[in-house]
Amino acid sequence: MNDTPFISICIPAFKNVSYLKRLLESISIQTFTDFEVIITDDSNDNSVNDFINTNKWNFLVSFFKNQQSLGSPENWNAAVRHSKGEWIKMMHHDDWFSTNTALEIFAQEIKRQPKHHFFFCAYENIYADGETKKITPPGYLLRKLILKNPAALLSSNIIGPPSATIYKNDKNIVYDKRLQWLVDMDFYIRYLKNAKHFYIDQSLINIGIHEEQVTKYSFRQPEIEIPEHLIVLEKAGDRGLKNIFVYDALWRLIRNLKIRSIEELIKYNKDNTVIPHKLFQMIKHQKKVPAAFIGFGPFSKILMLLSYFLNK
Repeated sequence: MNDTPFISICIPAFKNVSYLKRLLESISIQTFTDFEVIITDDSNDNSVNDFINTNKWNFLVSFFKNQQSLGSPENWNAAVRHSKGEWIKMMHHDDWFSTNTALEIFAQEIKRQPKHHFFFCAYENIYADGETKKITPPGYLLRKLILKNPAALLSSNIIGPPSATIYKNDKNIVYDKRLQWLVDMDFYIRYLKNAKHFYIDQSLINIGIHEEQVTKYSFRQPEIEIPEHLIVLEKAGDRGLKNIFVYDALWRLIRNLKIRSIEELIKYNKDNTVIPHKLFQMIKHQKKVPAAFIGFGPFSKILMLLSYFLNK
């Protein structure tokens, strides 16, 4: 292996050796071999360590056991910090490559598109019961919109989970350890401020879906979603809520979490983030309408548009 491999496959591990075994087996059959594998273990036991030490692979594995639990996503950052490759291929331990040519396809597209520093591919969700769901490819117009204003990802994460991405190694841009629900979108928004993205319309990654995932217990939890959206909006700056797609995303968030007063919004602002004035106005607009009506999709969309233009 080169001192500077082309790709660093970064695996933040946490227990569940069976998932990790599946991922490493999918790596072992890759036709592209100019890579390193970095595993950072955040487990509170030795299951991953024992597994690595008692198995042999046809590639070098660099294993690092965290002295103290870092949590997600700081464990992701730990893996990237140990990397030496030109490109970072983040792979969560419960995901795996769907084809033995996946890495080769990533590498080929990188070399064909030298002006792009961020790539993402099609993928499939694989559920614990074996059910497979193919994800609808992102539309061309939405991809163009993200190029113009990455904050629009708050409206729809067309990129997908980190395992579906590969990006130029830039250790100055790290995953925000304060986040868990929006951590991937926040990273994409910041990375894409100064980098072009390219979509690979081939399903190269299988995403394992199960009940143990962080996102399962973050959804529709205002104490998690509200402060995280405020953090991401603060980073996005003025361009954030000026974008109608971002405005619509926050409109739906406030509606779905049933935030009906400014005081309630402030209550969830545990990080004392600066709250955009537009959010206060948004809550006032929603409060003027009975909750039963605001939950009706078409009516809510019309009201959102009125609120957006009044809030400009």
